[in-house]
Amino acid sequence: MVKDYYERLGVQKNASEEEIKKAYKTLAKKYHPDLNPGNKEAEQKFKELNEAYSTLNDSTKRSNFDRYGSAEQGRSQGFEGFGEGADFGDIFGSFFGGGASRKGRDLKYEMELTFLEACFGVEKKISVTKLARCESCDGLGGTGEQKCTLCKGSGRIQRNMRTPFGTFAQASTCTTCMGMGKTVKTVCTQCKGQGRIKNTTTVTAKIPAGINDGNTLRMQGEGEAGAAGQRSGDLFVEVYVTPHDIFARKEDDIMVEFPISFSQAALGDSVQVPTIRGEVKMKVPPGTQSGTMLRLKNEGVENVNGQGTGDQLVRIQVKTPEKLSAKQKELLEKLALENKEKLSVQKGWFDTFKEDFIGI
Repeated sequence: MVKDYYERLGVQKNASEEEIKKAYKTLAKKYHPDLNPGNKEAEQKFKELNEAYSTLNDSTKRSNFDRYGSAEQGRSQGFEGFGEGADFGDIFGSFFGGGASRKGRDLKYEMELTFLEACFGVEKKISVTKLARCESCDGLGGTGEQKCTLCKGSGRIQRNMRTPFGTFAQASTCTTCMGMGKTVKTVCTQCKGQGRIKNTTTVTAKIPAGINDGNTLRMQGEGEAGAAGQRSGDLFVEVYVTPHDIFARKEDDIMVEFPISFSQAALGDSVQVPTIRGEVKMKVPPGTQSGTMLRLKNEGVENVNGQGTGDQLVRIQVKTPEKLSAKQKELLEKLALENKEKLSVQKGWFDTFKEDFIGI
């Protein structure tokens, strides 16, 4: 039966070298024996992937395969390079840095913060259920040391596989000693030799001031404990911020809409405006129009990376009185007679609103 190496790697016949390498890397990682201990089907799949990659990654071998439908046709024209004793483990190691990682698994935690907690920072207690290091054996799985009987202390297991190109030696991490070359003499009774125990721990997440919705905080070493006493993974805290009743945020700036009366807008005034730190006095210039944006310097959010503090942008809303007394109506009518200006719609105000406030 003709072997279709392109189909094995899931690529088209006109695939580039980079596409072939990427496909092999993805599939080899999925089916590598170190990541699938005891899985014979995965082991066989990995051998087939190596066979396909060794042909399609070499221009001469690939040309012969495309021409004859079998890489063996070109054995006398350059196929000797992978003869007896060639180590396909080196190919995988060049992609992934050797055998399976013993580092602990990373964990993810979703945290909800109030608007003000995100602005000023906060400390939160987090309960995490994970594989933690066994305290009885300090994560080693027991006491005493002895040479691993499976790998004879080398930490690697070598397998020979036959292909049309010859016999290849594939070295992988020993799954008994996890590449350490040694095992414990007396197995820990608490963790049964695993070095890790599943339990629930409480950690304190220090949320920095200025963190924003969608940001992720990395807590190094707070993930699952690594195998055989190796380093722990990390805990990634994803932050979600609930909206505020009156404040909105754009990066480090705070935005708020503030209502003033018709008289305040016309004559000007000094008003108390709410900020995230409390009320602040702000001057409203005479003749202020509805939609005017006033700036309160440094009344925004502290930058999460320590690069200054944002501002507060106050959008003025001029409130037109809905119910007028007879005297008020009379005064406004006199004002209207005094005002000889003709008013017209100004173009572009909505575009300015979108850019300044909505951010579109």
